[in-house]
Amino acid sequence: MSDQKNLILAVVFSLLVLFIYQKVFVEPQLAEQRAVEFQSLADDSGQGFFVEDSAVEGPGAIPETTTTSTPEPSPRIEIATMRLSGSLALRGARFDDLILNDYVETLDDDSPNIRILKPGENNGAYYAEFGWASREGSDLLLPDSNTIWSTTDHTLRTENPIELIWDNGAGLTFRRIISIDDNYIFTIQDMVENRSGAPIDLAPYGLIARHETPEISKFFILHEGPLGVFDEGLEEIDYEDLAEDGPVRFQSTGGWMGITDKYWLTALIPDQNMRLNSRFMYRNQGGDRYQIDYLGTAQTIGNGETITSETSLFVGAKEVQLIDAYEDDLGIPLFDRSIDWGWFYFLTKPIFYTLEFLFGIFGNFGVAILVLTVFIKLLFFRLATKQYTSMSKMKKLQPKMTELRERYKDDKAKQQQEIMALYKKEKVNPAAGCLPILLQIPVFFALYKTLFVTIEMRQEPFFGWIQDLSAPDDMTFITLFGYLPWDAPTFLLIGIWPIFMGLTMYLQMKLNPQSPDPIQAKIFMFMPIFFTFILASFPAGLVIYWTWNNLLSILQQWLIMRRMGVSVGD
Repeated sequence: MSDQKNLILAVVFSLLVLFIYQKVFVEPQLAEQRAVEFQSLADDSGQGFFVEDSAVEGPGAIPETTTTSTPEPSPRIEIATMRLSGSLALRGARFDDLILNDYVETLDDDSPNIRILKPGENNGAYYAEFGWASREGSDLLLPDSNTIWSTTDHTLRTENPIELIWDNGAGLTFRRIISIDDNYIFTIQDMVENRSGAPIDLAPYGLIARHETPEISKFFILHEGPLGVFDEGLEEIDYEDLAEDGPVRFQSTGGWMGITDKYWLTALIPDQNMRLNSRFMYRNQGGDRYQIDYLGTAQTIGNGETITSETSLFVGAKEVQLIDAYEDDLGIPLFDRSIDWGWFYFLTKPIFYTLEFLFGIFGNFGVAILVLTVFIKLLFFRLATKQYTSMSKMKKLQPKMTELRERYKDDKAKQQQEIMALYKKEKVNPAAGCLPILLQIPVFFALYKTLFVTIEMRQEPFFGWIQDLSAPDDMTFITLFGYLPWDAPTFLLIGIWPIFMGLTMYLQMKLNPQSPDPIQAKIFMFMPIFFTFILASFPAGLVIYWTWNNLLSILQQWLIMRRMGVSVGD
């Protein structure tokens, strides 16, 4: 049994298991969950309140609304910190203009910075709002998305929070203090003072609205779209499923909810002691409209009293250490799951931290991958030695096996019996090569996941032409290494590193015993070419790992074959 055959069978088996798990366990559970009708109860949870957004409905009862014309430009408060820039609209106190100062869209010198939140009411708008909802509905004047708040502040900085004020003219004064930390979390402290002469019930709410369906990764291993954690359970809903299946609702104490992209996250983080009704929604209203919102517990404000509600908003890059620190310091449950670590979480995250540690030593994530590969080879060294020893014995026995096949070519049962007797006599286990490969498959997928989803790998260079380990090798022969400006078919865009990988895979196959079936042998000889085309679209860091792993395997296998007196050409 050849090493490559084992690898292919193991990969196919693993993918089959994942597919069956998805279809048999995950999808039925999601379907059952979405089929449960959420009961509207006007109790202490605050259900029965509602708030209207200008494009998509807010929490509670769902009013029929339509998109209004774009209002006059809003006065704005500048947001200026080391890591964020943009502005806050005083109309609706809306967070709708945020740029990441540390990240650019491409590696071009004139590339703009990443913009996460975007103003507007039409396609492309992306924003967050906070406010109060009431059972009285339209009978009670509350600040909404068209309210112009007043302030004496001009700029929100880390050391300079801002205060917004709005008076409804009927005895209610609303104050909002917004602050921001050194990174990506805004803290919103809302206060309501009641001088109306009568008690009033109010419930806090928060929402994130996105007026488009963004381009997302086509790889099934990555979730992009609405997600949240409710009562310690992670929920991920695809854009397509939300549009097809309708609203999804959750009740929980604390938790968080938001919208994630591959590297960026916008998330609402309410008071973790508050009972919440949360909702993911979609409407087609002049375009795709998505909204994630929560409605908190109702509070009664007596005449002359003031109530306070505090929540947080995360808008930024999903940096692993920062996300972990927020989870620990702010007590945000499972906040690290905003990064899609995948099924092999227990491997993926330690692999990332190992790479980051090695990056701290060598200053290059590509070098860190090479060193990590050596560690992985050492970890599996004894198993691999047994594997290559068994394969060397198999290769050494090939002449005898060929002789037996010729001798008993008309009696397959006798042929198999004699071959098994030969295995037993020579103490050869033809299946010995399977276990090491099966054990390495989770490591391979975990490393793939790490390279694919962690922003720390984004736009990180290796050496030479590799300027982004998370992107495919773009130094392709078909375009004369970029000098030929034509839009070649994707399957022909094969970089230099995938070709290196294919060559090392071919060399490794030459060390293995060949299949006795001539057709099967020819098929496996084409496998390096097949994998070259497949891996051409994979992150360059993963192709470098595979190439380097092949070279180390070739060295180890060649030394074992030499020690056993097996010729490479046998």
